[in-house]
Amino acid sequence: MFYLDSNDEWKSIHVEDLWVYNKLILNTRLRHLCGPTGCLVPYSGYYIVRPSINLLGMGRFSRIEWIDSNTDHFHPAEFWCEIFKGEHMSVDFHYKKSSLVVIGERESEDPFYKWKKWNKIDREVEFPEILNNLKGDYEWINCEFIDNKLIEVHFRMNPDFRYGNSVAIPVWLGEKVEEKENLIFVEDKDYLREGFYIDNGIATP
Repeated sequence: MFYLDSNDEWKSIHVEDLWVYNKLILNTRLRHLCGPTGCLVPYSGYYIVRPSINLLGMGRFSRIEWIDSNTDHFHPAEFWCEIFKGEHMSVDFHYKKSSLVVIGERESEDPFYKWKKWNKIDREVEFPEILNNLKGDYEWINCEFIDNKLIEVHFRMNPDFRYGNSVAIPVWLGEKVEEKENLIFVEDKDYLREGFYIDNGIATP
């Protein structure tokens, strides 16, 4: 249930639940301050701009933009949203009960795809109420939160922890793989990522 192939992931979703993968619709229903390209922002400021649907993940084309008012210059498939700051958490829910909870670390100046480290933590997280009435039957649902605010949902498990690891340190394109105490490197290519340093894992998923 990791769905490493985006085509398989998309086909697994009940047609009436596809709205969940549209981040504009999801964030609007969560009453976050957001809107599509073409809608004015309520006040000038910095906003996060990203694709409404990005099945490939990795924060592709997500960035912070200063917006005075008009948003017509953005791509029609993008949307803008208020910026949340704080702890970034990824949670795998198994039949609506939190099973895997990991916290991400990244440098504020780095692009959104470039995470520094993910750590597994021991924490119970409440299942989002907005997902209680889905039409499909999903054993696993992965949710991402910033400052405890839901921002993204996937009907699958977190693939970065499929090795049985409790830590995942990405190795990015151009970085040299080095020996690290108590960690091993596993090749896991995706976008600009070469793989991970992981602990107590295995070499193949």
